[in-house]
Amino acid sequence: MQPQSRKLKPPGPAPGNSGVGPRADGLPSRSGRRTARDFSADAAQDTVILSVQDLAAAQQAVDLARQDQEDEHGTRGAGDSPGHGAGSAGRGIPGPRTPPGDPPADGTAPGSIPADRQQPGRPAAGDPAPARAEPGGLARRGPVPGGPRRPPPWGTVLLTTVRLWAQRRRHLRWPAQARWRVLSVLVLAAVLFAAGAISIALAGSPAPPARTRASPAGTGRAPAPAAIRAAAAARTAAAGWIAAQVSGAAIVSCDPQMCALLQARGIPAAQLLPLGGSNPAPLGSDLIVSTAAVRSEFGARLGSVYAPVVLASFGTGSAQTAVRVVAADGAAAYMRSLRTDMAARASAGSQLLQNPRLHSSASARRALAAGQVDSRLLTAFAALATMHVVDVVDFPAPATGASAGMPLRIVDIAPGRPGTPRRPNTIGALASYLRAQLFPYRPAHITVVRLASGRPALRVEYGAPSPLGLLGKG
Repeated sequence: MQPQSRKLKPPGPAPGNSGVGPRADGLPSRSGRRTARDFSADAAQDTVILSVQDLAAAQQAVDLARQDQEDEHGTRGAGDSPGHGAGSAGRGIPGPRTPPGDPPADGTAPGSIPADRQQPGRPAAGDPAPARAEPGGLARRGPVPGGPRRPPPWGTVLLTTVRLWAQRRRHLRWPAQARWRVLSVLVLAAVLFAAGAISIALAGSPAPPARTRASPAGTGRAPAPAAIRAAAAARTAAAGWIAAQVSGAAIVSCDPQMCALLQARGIPAAQLLPLGGSNPAPLGSDLIVSTAAVRSEFGARLGSVYAPVVLASFGTGSAQTAVRVVAADGAAAYMRSLRTDMAARASAGSQLLQNPRLHSSASARRALAAGQVDSRLLTAFAALATMHVVDVVDFPAPATGASAGMPLRIVDIAPGRPGTPRRPNTIGALASYLRAQLFPYRPAHITVVRLASGRPALRVEYGAPSPLGLLGKG
């Protein structure tokens, strides 16, 4: 069923109005006074069709504006607006004058609004009210109850805004004709309706999920406390391994957090290369610590371009921290050099196995023949065998997660026989000879350990990473 509507047309010229008088264009007449413009000539093309609901909303808005003006004039008192009655305040219509001090004829207090003129929910002019009720249950002042705030109906927003707009502009004159007053209210209503609809839509739409601090998996979700503890434990273990195993001449690339942890472990800042900012890549370093932040930054390029092999890894999954070897000339060139070096090490190990002054266990012989022993250890064995009889006890297992082909850099050795008084064959003599070597053949650590059988041995360790092509340079 279609809503009822009425057709409003602006009134035509008043009867008896002659051609002499105010000009239709609104310019000053001959008398010098500006007159209101006559819009009757545009009546045919400015016809407005309004529904009953639209007229009711507009009329309610106008009534609220007038009522507020009457409230304000009523609170000032009858003496504040001479020549105007309380019922006509703000409209420029003269009302009956009431002598000061005399009560009105209806028995109400001076400056108050008669009971039949008051709207429900509005306090009288003289009553103290901390907050005046608004349409829709809103309050102009006073605390708002806690809990989620829902947007008020757009009709309430419309009527309240029209009333406030009228209050703030009550000093301005409305258009001369009722037709333009209605048009002004409707235009404002349309704008407010559109703005209210957008505001309600935005208020009702769910907020986008907030981006949390970078998670290792890149899912945008914050890591669980257990994952945080696992990542911290892996970083701590990696820092301890680097401090104990990495050569003092090696440059290590790391994220700022890991670099701070390494520096706290005693590694000089000059040996660390923090990634990011002016150092977007690990080029120029020997090792890179692969944490979740580093993997997120480089992605697949970390293993395919910059660091193809792993020396040691700690932790699993997104919490893993790995120590990788940086390929200065690219991953492909490094892998070719690694295969060539492994073949040279296998050849040198096979030759050492033929030396009668070098005794090896079964596991040690397999490692020497397969080319798994570091080139620096092979060179040290050859030099020791010229002066001493040496037993190669064993090579400790490589670090967890090491890539295939990574050289064994640690060995346990012991004197093969007592020797002679002029050249004693003792652990101290072996250690003194190794400490006298020059870089890169001087070991990083030489310690005395006791084997499972109770026999003392000398543990010789070279720092990571192992140099490639060292045997071919001789």
